[in-house]
Amino acid sequence: LLGQILDHWFESEPLKATLATDAVIGAMASPHTPGSGYVLLHHVMGELEGRRGAWGYVAGGMGALSQAIAHAATAWGAHIFAEKAVCHVLLGRDGEAQGVTLQDGTEVRSKLVLSNASPQITFLELIPQEQLPKDFVQRIQQVDTRSPVTKINVAVDRLPSFLAAPNARDGQPLPHHQCSIHLNCEGTQLLHQAFTDATQGHPSSRPMIELCIPSVLDPGLAPPGCHVVSLFTQYTPSVLAGGRCWDEQARNAYADTVFDCIEDYAPGFKASVIGRDILTPPDLERIFGLPGGNIFHGGMSLDQLYFARPAPSYSGYRSPVPGLYLCGSGAHPGGGVMGAAGRNAAQVAIKDFRHL
Repeated sequence: LLGQILDHWFESEPLKATLATDAVIGAMASPHTPGSGYVLLHHVMGELEGRRGAWGYVAGGMGALSQAIAHAATAWGAHIFAEKAVCHVLLGRDGEAQGVTLQDGTEVRSKLVLSNASPQITFLELIPQEQLPKDFVQRIQQVDTRSPVTKINVAVDRLPSFLAAPNARDGQPLPHHQCSIHLNCEGTQLLHQAFTDATQGHPSSRPMIELCIPSVLDPGLAPPGCHVVSLFTQYTPSVLAGGRCWDEQARNAYADTVFDCIEDYAPGFKASVIGRDILTPPDLERIFGLPGGNIFHGGMSLDQLYFARPAPSYSGYRSPVPGLYLCGSGAHPGGGVMGAAGRNAAQVAIKDFRHL
């Protein structure tokens, strides 16, 4: 249990609760949920520029990371076709992958196919079900993809000034503006209550908020004097109580709740807002293809990790379809901006390619 890990190392309840947010981030789980301790440790895996467990901002925004990978690939001769949706994987007589068919009807032939789409899209939408073992299909259908995340992107005309650390008179950024700022995290019981709200179909009345201001370190993201604020918030159910869907009124009501909370910590925040973009779990699924809006393509619970990710006997990146490999967050070792699943899958695919 997460609580046991944190109690072993720390005494301060606000510190424990703040660290606990990394154990439930992207997960429909409470700090009291068995197995939540793993997710905390997953988020401090690896290193950044020699610092173990460190995180960082990507200059130019997260899209710049995709562009950097794309440039490296094209330098080695790769051809990238954006906005070309794949409608299914081409299969040969013996059921092996032979390429893909695009929505416009174009066929792209290849000896291997690697998919970093979710397991649900890859195996339930792009492959005919009769080509897959029934128990495999059932396992993919049963993957827990619940997500509590609503992402709110905000444009503001000045830096937030927090009661705990007011801005300087010149309005210049202070050290805490460069950090990840956690709100409504004074105690783990607050997080548990926010989770409980969502399990009953209600957006949290006092949501967990992780606030970042990337434009402080990367001024090119916003006009002079203005900033972009990224809000990663929980908990919001995919379907609201009574089977209601997320309409514009529900979206705005939840965003207003989040902004009211921030206002308590940083008076004047609401008046500084000049634009906002609200992405609920259904929006994240519709726009980015994340099943259930889950940023990890499936829960990071212990029953969906290691040899069981995405399904028992298929954690080694190969799939029941010869020549088709899974290389996204739904494969081992799971989510996070680390590229481990992609690298590992590429190594397996290269090994197999040599024997074709």
